[in-house]
Amino acid sequence: MCGIVGYVGGRSALDVVLAGLKRLEYRGYDSAGVAVLADGSLAAAKKAGKLVNLEKELSVRPLPAGGTGIGHTRWATHGGPTDVNAHPHLDGAGRVGVVHNGIIENFAALRAELADRGHDLRSETDTEVVAYLLAEEFSSCADLAEAMRLVSLRLEGAFTLVAVVADDPDVVVGARRNSPLVVGVGEDESFLASDVAAFIAHTRSAVELGQDQVVELRRDAIRITGFDGRPADDARAYHVGWDASAAEKGGYDYFMLKEIAEQPRAVADTLLGRIDAAGSLSLDEVRITASELREMDKVVIVACGTAFHAGLIAKYAIEHWTRIPCEVELASEFRYRDPILDPRTLVVAISQSGETMDTLMALRHAREQGAKVLAICNTNGSTIPRESDAVLYTHAGPEVAVASTKAFLTQLVACYLVALYLGQVRGTKWGDEIQAVVRDLSHIAGAVEEVLGTMEPVRDLARTLADKDTVLFLGRHVGYPVALEGALKLKELAYMHAEGFAAGELKHGPIALIEEDLPVVVVVPSPRGRSVLHDKVVSNIQEIRARGARTIVIAEEGDEAVVPYADHLVRIPVTPTLLQPLVATVPLQVFACELATARGNEVDQPRNLAKSVTVE
Repeated sequence: MCGIVGYVGGRSALDVVLAGLKRLEYRGYDSAGVAVLADGSLAAAKKAGKLVNLEKELSVRPLPAGGTGIGHTRWATHGGPTDVNAHPHLDGAGRVGVVHNGIIENFAALRAELADRGHDLRSETDTEVVAYLLAEEFSSCADLAEAMRLVSLRLEGAFTLVAVVADDPDVVVGARRNSPLVVGVGEDESFLASDVAAFIAHTRSAVELGQDQVVELRRDAIRITGFDGRPADDARAYHVGWDASAAEKGGYDYFMLKEIAEQPRAVADTLLGRIDAAGSLSLDEVRITASELREMDKVVIVACGTAFHAGLIAKYAIEHWTRIPCEVELASEFRYRDPILDPRTLVVAISQSGETMDTLMALRHAREQGAKVLAICNTNGSTIPRESDAVLYTHAGPEVAVASTKAFLTQLVACYLVALYLGQVRGTKWGDEIQAVVRDLSHIAGAVEEVLGTMEPVRDLARTLADKDTVLFLGRHVGYPVALEGALKLKELAYMHAEGFAAGELKHGPIALIEEDLPVVVVVPSPRGRSVLHDKVVSNIQEIRARGARTIVIAEEGDEAVVPYADHLVRIPVTPTLLQPLVATVPLQVFACELATARGNEVDQPRNLAKSVTVE
């Protein structure tokens, strides 16, 4: 996902924009650029590669000082990662500059129109056409916000646009459709960014733009309108609940290490205030009535990547505690298979950023079919919560590393809370039963802390496996999604072939992969809660070890049955069966992070990946 920063105020725009882009590096990018308005002209610099390349360019050819500017980190879509394709893009006269996140689907037709009118575009991007179109409209109306509205109406696809014009040096204009854009409100200064992290060092007051809206920023004023020019009546101001220090490494080598260490606090914060004085569970925002929830006859969870694995675990809790059938769908596949939805379907959309495009489009399809949508999200004011009928916010704080850790654990906690809430409303769980589960959840933060204190042997083991090509993961019941998540982390970070399997499926094909010294991680269910499954998984361990596998066994304290068959044993605290993923996942996060480090990989920004996927 591209990073966007805009600024107008009394500071050095270049300094503010570059600092903001550095805070957005976690999103992944392959080129960067800035533009500054000064002395009636627009000066720009852009380079392929990391921000350091841009900074070197600026040290050789500095830009003039000015108080208005825009910046961008690009993730290539149309055209390769080159200097020419990097943003900002300027019109032919060099008077209008624009940066863009998203994809403009009709850019080829617009580019052909511009060519017919004599314009000679230099890049391969879809973005450059916007600069020329804005310049044409501005020449007629002399109002950049109005020009942006007119151009936006012509664009098809998903986009965030931020633009400046040399003829009006005290304004920055942004537009949004299906792609995030947030306003920062400071004292005699204003900010625009794709993420609040870009301006959190200067202000914690924010306004989220709604769908199909244009914002005009001046130092002391913000004006938001729809693409039709009408004043926006749904702009929502909010206070960011964390500060700049939360987005810093805090002495850790990597953000991921810091975020793994923050998980006990994140879990505790997500639970905070969920039970009222009467013992009833509450969510953050609910616009679905209790009677409507009682009528629901199906739950469908939609999510992508790590959030999808959280949904797979949630299925066990929802069906067990509410007796409602629950399906879990990859959001990217959901609307294309004509799913069966109606007003008695509750769709749960899980997204850390609240801007995941596949999940957002699944949500919209569900609402078109009359279903109600409940969002689980970590980002206040983002699109998915805004377009949902109910919201449960996780309180993970900023997650900078691309590979999700604390967001996953807090999503799990949120899923358990949603399941309990449904059980409460539908009467399938008594109040004392709900409180008992919440008490168990309240002990999880301490259990995660305990696991983190015993991870040195896991790090040592990971370093010994740095030369391996493949690692397999096995699990049953809620341990199966944990195995999938462990494999995903290794793919993301170590660039290794890693697969997660349901252990019971071994004999149906995967056992053919077992060979001498192949590392296999096995997540063992508790012998207390699921003794039959536990015994079957122990048998699976025996089967693969007999065929030469190197067994890495994750089992709870006191489980002695696994000891004879574990080449490496990782102990986790005793927890209720459904809650075990909250502790069993942590060693797999540490394992993947350490193995990636041993292989010399970039832990926080894995190759080819972006933190938030805002295009389909």
